[in-house]
Amino acid sequence: MRDGVEQTYPDHPRPKLTYPFEHGPRTGEAVDVGPGVKWLRMPLGGALAFINVWAIEEATPDGKGGWAIVDTGMGGTATRDAWRTAFAGPLAGKGVSRVFVTHMHPDHIGMSGYLTRKFDAKLWITRLEFMTCRSLAADTGREAPDDAVRFFRAAGWDDDALDNYKARFGGFGRALHALPDSFHRLNDGDEIAIGGRTWRIVVGSGHSPEHACLYCPELKLMISGDQVLPKISSNVSVFPTEPDGDPLTDWLTSLARIKTKIPDDVLVLPAHNDPFHGLHARIDHLIGGHERGLKRLYDLIAEPKRVVDVFHVLFRRTIDQNLLGLATGESLAHLNCLMARGQAVRTRDDNGVDWYRAVA
Repeated sequence: MRDGVEQTYPDHPRPKLTYPFEHGPRTGEAVDVGPGVKWLRMPLGGALAFINVWAIEEATPDGKGGWAIVDTGMGGTATRDAWRTAFAGPLAGKGVSRVFVTHMHPDHIGMSGYLTRKFDAKLWITRLEFMTCRSLAADTGREAPDDAVRFFRAAGWDDDALDNYKARFGGFGRALHALPDSFHRLNDGDEIAIGGRTWRIVVGSGHSPEHACLYCPELKLMISGDQVLPKISSNVSVFPTEPDGDPLTDWLTSLARIKTKIPDDVLVLPAHNDPFHGLHARIDHLIGGHERGLKRLYDLIAEPKRVVDVFHVLFRRTIDQNLLGLATGESLAHLNCLMARGQAVRTRDDNGVDWYRAVA
């Protein structure tokens, strides 16, 4: 999973979002969220328990009709069984016409290969998401590269944390059913007929390279994936493959752009938690929360700090070994953002550890 470590603080209260549904679907069930649009949940386990996926009814050339599926759940037998239950229940009588995936994290793309092969359907996804996913899946079974070990040592990880990372490296591909071998490319601004209505592709970045949201003006629905979530902040991290990246600036810019592209009256269909109204207020809250986090971080590094020294000003939760990777990546995203703004500098000591200091 790539959900963020919550960064809400008491001085930044949540906006008053509204949730029109009393409860969500149980596994194998569906809830109608609009004409021809169904909400299903696939099991995840862990803190989030499930991911929301969406089925849009549409006509097919054979006249039987089919379901355009948006996001697919984590690879594995539990998700496969949940899909089988759904196709014996609320989705019965129709196959899958297309599979849309918002982005390349395993809980979204994990079962795309299963569904596309079972129903001879095409995967629709942005190019960067597809290619990045294939690249990460290729690491399965590899030893952790030296560059990655140096990356986390520079963040201040001790030998135990590095050994744990080495032991767990290469697990991305294990959460995927074998990926489809081809895809249909989604582009920002594409207008696609799904279920007899126009859905517009609005691309964001920062959480992932080229994340596709799907917006239907007629139905006033927005499938937001992980780009906008109602109760948690999307994970925005720096990874060893691009240690000098600035994904937080990308994400904040994307959120501001989405606010100009999608009106506030939509029902947002997120990947996690429940559908909600209040898109613009939630975007403002997310941007404001991260700007406050950046200010707290700037104040903290008046004296030089390592990455592992800054967690307490960004996260409410205690950071244990299970959260260390996420917290490190998100903290680096904030530090790199400060450096990109000219507000911080980095120096590396003789032990290969990076120290960050604020500048006026």
